[in-house]
Amino acid sequence: MDASLTLTTLFASSFLAATLLPGGSEAVLFAALKLHPDRLWLLLAVATLGNTLGGLSSYLIGRLIPQKSQLKGLPTVQRWGSPVLLLSWVPLIGDPLCVAAGWLRLNPWWSTLFIATGKFARYWVIAVLAA
Repeated sequence: MDASLTLTTLFASSFLAATLLPGGSEAVLFAALKLHPDRLWLLLAVATLGNTLGGLSSYLIGRLIPQKSQLKGLPTVQRWGSPVLLLSWVPLIGDPLCVAAGWLRLNPWWSTLFIATGKFARYWVIAVLAA
């Protein structure tokens, strides 16, 4: 697989995996690292960017939900604030955390920082395992 197709596939799978749609990007990153080990940082950046933007799409959905709604993950985000978004990569709980953060109108800059940091850390572990 050529590098541009690998990057496009990795970005798409990373983005979709971070939305409310089911899917995972870990296997795609692992395969991409095996195919292109010389592009470690580029692959990590693309996967992190795609997954962060997917998480931010969930954050945006939360901002659009009427304030009178009750949301899954809300008590956790209310208690811990933006730093809880370090867990936005965790399956089943990450998406509701991002939606709740948007609904609570948490600072978008801090939210983005914590989402990106958590997602990068997860991808870094995968890269170490692929090495």
